[in-house]
Amino acid sequence: MYMPSGCRTSCLALPAFPPNFRHIHPSPDIPKIQIHHGMIKYPSNKGRAAQSHVPQSPPEPFSITTKAARDMKWDELKADTYRQYGKFSWGHVVKGMVLRRTFRPVVTMRLCQAVATRRGAYRFMLLPLKVMHRIATHSAAMDFSWQTKIGGGLALTHGWGLVVNQGAVIGRNVTLFHGVTLGQRDRIAPDGTRLTEYPVIEDDVWVGPNAIIVGGVTIGRGSRVAGGAFVTESVPAYSVVAGNPAAIVKENCTPDVMNPAPL
Repeated sequence: MYMPSGCRTSCLALPAFPPNFRHIHPSPDIPKIQIHHGMIKYPSNKGRAAQSHVPQSPPEPFSITTKAARDMKWDELKADTYRQYGKFSWGHVVKGMVLRRTFRPVVTMRLCQAVATRRGAYRFMLLPLKVMHRIATHSAAMDFSWQTKIGGGLALTHGWGLVVNQGAVIGRNVTLFHGVTLGQRDRIAPDGTRLTEYPVIEDDVWVGPNAIIVGGVTIGRGSRVAGGAFVTESVPAYSVVAGNPAAIVKENCTPDVMNPAPL
């Protein structure tokens, strides 16, 4: 997953102005700003800092289009189906939707997410799909928000008592057993501020029955969390943790992913 770069010498590119720009006189209300070697100098009478360094930042990524987001959700649903059957077809999606209690909430989640990226009349489909998802999760006895960020290839095994907080982040090819809790943790800072944190589950992680993972921890890629473990600290990649509180019992483990989806 699902889960810092250094600063370089900055330069500030200025836009090209028309030839007659020198005849345009700025309003006296606009402060004069001087630029020198990547430094912006503001006039002190405007209450700004005398100098402010402007670091060069990487270019903004292109915002994902609605169609791309929708296609991504279909790809994730295909990966979820592959985890169930070891292959994909839309027939398997329908079959799993009808017959598999723990797969049905995954399908309704992906449908809600796909429709949420649509505009216009399609948005009216979101409400009935949310109702379907609520029914699917209740029939599977799990608390599983459709708004949770989850990569493709999710496998829910047994499912009873599963609780996934909406703020959690789950990577690809993750396996969650029954009774798993991915929950938030609130901390009170010395100044009285409440800090709310959520767990991050990276790719290829296996979480056993009744394991509890809370707070702003990261479960590294390919790790396994033994059944009944209580995890409040981050886990390195390819590690096995067990116990309460959880401790590393094995390093450099092999990920346990049945029918890994080719993502």
